[in-house]
Amino acid sequence: MPTIKFTREKKSVEVESGQKIRNVALQEGIEVYPWMHRVLHCPGLGMCTSCRVRIKKENNAHCAKPSLWEKLNMFLNPLSFFARLDSGDPETLRLSCQTRVHGDGEIEVETQPEFNWHGEKFWS
Repeated sequence: MPTIKFTREKKSVEVESGQKIRNVALQEGIEVYPWMHRVLHCPGLGMCTSCRVRIKKENNAHCAKPSLWEKLNMFLNPLSFFARLDSGDPETLRLSCQTRVHGDGEIEVETQPEFNWHGEKFWS
């Protein structure tokens, strides 16, 4: 069974294969939505892109590949588009409502990853 390790919250959860990260986090009382999105978000459809998480690159093998819907929304939504520019590796930024875990292994997940509007990397 896969294990999801929420690094910010310092909590590990053993889950069934095929479960979505968002559902597991909410069941465990872990907040995946930042700011006003705690109230204003889509119900896990991947449209608001506010449930972004960062998954360690070596753990991507234990997650389903991003669907076309997830890729499209991550590109078209302005907040997630700029978040991808700011992140060092855009492949590690995923939507928790669209990411299913599978296989046996540990997946390290950072909820509510930092978003740097004014950093050197962002504007250069």
